[in-house]
Amino acid sequence: MPEGITAEILMNNIMETISDSVSKQKSVSFFEEEKSNSVTSQFNRLFGRQKPVHHLLGGGKSADVLLWRNKKISASVLAAATVIWVLFEWLNYHFLTLVCFVLVMCMLAQFVWKNASSILKRSPSKVPRLVMPEEVFVNIAKMVGAEVNRGLSFLQDVACGRNMKQFLVVVASLWVAAIIGSWCNFMTVLYIGFVAAHTLPVLYERHEDQVDGFVYKVLEQLRHNYRKLDAGVLSRIPKGKLRGKKAD
Repeated sequence: MPEGITAEILMNNIMETISDSVSKQKSVSFFEEEKSNSVTSQFNRLFGRQKPVHHLLGGGKSADVLLWRNKKISASVLAAATVIWVLFEWLNYHFLTLVCFVLVMCMLAQFVWKNASSILKRSPSKVPRLVMPEEVFVNIAKMVGAEVNRGLSFLQDVACGRNMKQFLVVVASLWVAAIIGSWCNFMTVLYIGFVAAHTLPVLYERHEDQVDGFVYKVLEQLRHNYRKLDAGVLSRIPKGKLRGKKAD
């Protein structure tokens, strides 16, 4: 009996040891796979970024509006842009007409506010003055000028550089923008860009992994097609070196 009990205990110990080793191997492989997947997903972020979307958009109040951190403010901004677009595009209002109507409504409101005290026999109330600070216009002009200069500098660098791939991408992008501009006017293009800026970032933040995987598949297909184009056409184009002429 003791020998049978000892053998049975010994077999149980061996089976427990084997099951523990198998479970450890499975857990280790699972964690290694999870780690490799996390590293791969971190490596395949869109455009190789390593910072969150909120930080890339500036990390301030503008980023909060674009990512709908405060739904009331974001919805109000998008609704205001939609109202402006409807007034100009669907109702065919002109900018000068709309400005004059707004000024007339403001003057009527101030007129009623100023004269309501005498009608209601109350003490005259002080009408608030609307004053726009000069720093706002100066900052807007500086920001617009800096962005325009940066865009022109980028286009000149691409045109004068030797990166054929970047040159073709920029030319194709401008060609697509020209086609879109022929379909609709400038106001509609601005509205489409405004709506895209208020919807695409938040959708990308919520479905980040799926979008990154899809975009990288598309980019890989484009690289494959570009390699074929480069091997068949672009590599046969003679590349001449530009040399500056010395002044006599």
